[in-house]
Amino acid sequence: MGPFVARRLLQMVPVLLGVSILTFALTNLLPGDPARAAAGRHANAEQLEAVRDRLGLDRPLPVQYAMYMGRLLQGDLGTSLTSKQAVAEELRLFFPATLELLLATMVIAVSVGIPLGVFTATRRGSWADRAFLGFSYFGVGMPVFFMALLLQIVFAGWLRVLPIAGRLGLETVPPPTFTGMYTVDALLVGQWTTLLDALRHLLLPALTLAMAGTSEVARITRRSMLQALDQEYVRTARAKGFPERTVWLRHALPNALLPTTTVIGLQVAFLLGGTVLIENLFSWGGLGTYAWTGIFRMDIPVIMGITLIATTVYLIVNLGVDLVYARLDPRIRYE
Repeated sequence: MGPFVARRLLQMVPVLLGVSILTFALTNLLPGDPARAAAGRHANAEQLEAVRDRLGLDRPLPVQYAMYMGRLLQGDLGTSLTSKQAVAEELRLFFPATLELLLATMVIAVSVGIPLGVFTATRRGSWADRAFLGFSYFGVGMPVFFMALLLQIVFAGWLRVLPIAGRLGLETVPPPTFTGMYTVDALLVGQWTTLLDALRHLLLPALTLAMAGTSEVARITRRSMLQALDQEYVRTARAKGFPERTVWLRHALPNALLPTTTVIGLQVAFLLGGTVLIENLFSWGGLGTYAWTGIFRMDIPVIMGITLIATTVYLIVNLGVDLVYARLDPRIRYE
């Protein structure tokens, strides 16, 4: 397993290289002037020219990319053109908020989707099964921004039981920074009031993102369970007199989880893209907000940094999916 993991980590290098080339080319083709973003809207022509010369924006794109890669190989993601802060430092501040939201979303999608898929598969054709199919179409087809506004209206507007935006209330004292995730940091130091407030703020954006993911995970789990329940080994287990619950959970479910694991990995890509909109709607202040600001201001170092970190996260998740495969199915071996 060790050589396989090492080989996969090495294979990430050309993928990241290709993504960096494509992103650098596309960002430089977008309308707008990065020098204007760096110099400010009131800069004159001479000041703009001085900024272009200082940042190397007047050089050919291959030369600019080579300069960027030279800094990147030294661990330098560059400096934001607008905030004048190191991109790596800003990513360190924004990434924990997005990671907290992604983890909460996946916990909801997995903890609800898998049991729901198993429950409906074992009751094929019942009213619960038919109701679930209707719910799954609703969850997958509902635009994420509409779901966000709907939940805000219901829970923050009408019922007034959850906050509409932000990560903490104005009166709540943030916990000491260990991970940057308020729920984890508050739990580590025992700030229970802060933990409760952080969970209340986390619930609405996580539910919004988890709606489609939960539906997809449940649908794939249901379909895989139906296929597994028709296999010979399941009929053999029943013939041996095993309780039906044991047949479902110990014989059918482990094999049904292989396609579900794939879907869970794919959901990470969807969630990374969805956070751009959701974080802005909920004023979450994570990578999505940072990306939106960078794109709007044509801040090329910010766009490059976010793209590389998102790609790295997705590649690591895919590696984790492959390792889970081997754990679920002993027949799978990575040589």
